[in-house]
Amino acid sequence: MTTRPHQVFEDLARLGALLSQDIDTRLREECDLSLNGFRLLLTASSRAPSCRVQEIADALALSVGGASQAVDRLERRGLCVRRSNPRDRRSSLVDVTPAGHGLLDDATLVYAEALDSLVGTPLAEPELGELARLLAVLRVSVGPESRLAPAG
Repeated sequence: MTTRPHQVFEDLARLGALLSQDIDTRLREECDLSLNGFRLLLTASSRAPSCRVQEIADALALSVGGASQAVDRLERRGLCVRRSNPRDRRSSLVDVTPAGHGLLDDATLVYAEALDSLVGTPLAEPELGELARLLAVLRVSVGPESRLAPAG
């Protein structure tokens, strides 16, 4: 039996959704933070001190409006703040607050434990390496690396 591209796509899409749902549930239960909130804080923290909302949108595959709303939600919780962009008055920069960094530290542990149990335990190191290599091939084939760069 031949494996069809649509079967692979459906499997990848379903697996991605299931992994995201599981990790989102764990983060919400243990840290009161959604997976998107975690990824937003991680992105802003890794690009400090000058992370623009556009960069968050690109990293999370959201519209700029969607990323801006996500920043608003975290800002209301005191996890990040916006400040004026000194180089471009049309945009703002997002900084993670000390409270946001503390929550990010806790959430990173939950995230890592979830990934280890969901992905690392079922697959041995050689299998993980091969899967990563194959996914990189697919990422290159569908568009710019910057848009689909691997997380982390």
